[in-house]
Amino acid sequence: MRETRYAAAMADGSEQGGSEAGEAPFTVVLPATPGRVVFASPHSGDRYPADMGAAPGLALASLRSAEDALVDRLIAPGTERGAPLLLGRVGRAYVDLNRDPADLDPALVEGLEGTAASPRTAAGYGVIPRLTGDGRPLYGRRLGLDEARGRIERTHAPYHAALDRLMRAAHARHGEAVLVDWHSMPARATQGAGGARGPDVVLGDRHGSSCAAALTRRLRRAFEALGWRVALNQPYSGGWTTQAWGRPAEGFHAVQIELNRALYLDEATLQPGRGWARCAAGVARVIDDLLADTAPPGRA
Repeated sequence: MRETRYAAAMADGSEQGGSEAGEAPFTVVLPATPGRVVFASPHSGDRYPADMGAAPGLALASLRSAEDALVDRLIAPGTERGAPLLLGRVGRAYVDLNRDPADLDPALVEGLEGTAASPRTAAGYGVIPRLTGDGRPLYGRRLGLDEARGRIERTHAPYHAALDRLMRAAHARHGEAVLVDWHSMPARATQGAGGARGPDVVLGDRHGSSCAAALTRRLRRAFEALGWRVALNQPYSGGWTTQAWGRPAEGFHAVQIELNRALYLDEATLQPGRGWARCAAGVARVIDDLLADTAPPGRA
């Protein structure tokens, strides 16, 4: 496999390394023989550029509370089966790579007064979040519009340019491209009454619109074969990336996978939890099942 770190895509399709802050906003890991399936983890990044200017005294645990910690490690076996990996490296609290880049928060960004915001952005979780994952204010100030747009240009735009290249290359090779967008969800997010544990996995296919139904069925069978509880589209039906790439009629399929952090993570320390080895082995089995043959996963 070959790992490429770069921060910007050139117009001619080549890659340019580095960034103004010296940190690439994502990593691409390419297999020896890329297949039709692309894996992405937009929220596994843990780097926070110095220009963020977060609220004084904000605890590191709160800053990092929205991260999909260690998901990049869980999906690493994908390259052995031919799936390129696109891994976000910038923390979600800085820029959310799974949001519409135009979805700026008027309550956070100056110069947008009177602009309508989506419900998610109004709640504090736009492309540049206003709140941490555990609900605390990220800033003690408002951001300038140029500052906000600059962040998006340096991080969000190159990440999605890289995803565009990977998906179009897969489509050109195989006549079909499949995006599997990997995420994790806090255990509390799906708990039932009395704190009962919720599903282990949520598959989001935009209620059947973003990929062939056979792909969703195949993933559900693979996860349920592990004894894991699987939910469909509730409470996560797929984010902006899934919506953007879920165009089955054009040969582009996209599905979002949310893993319950209780399976693998110590949520207090963001280190591997007691279930890490079992979860990692289970995810590897699902990846093997999905990528084990040359038949298009969308038609399996």
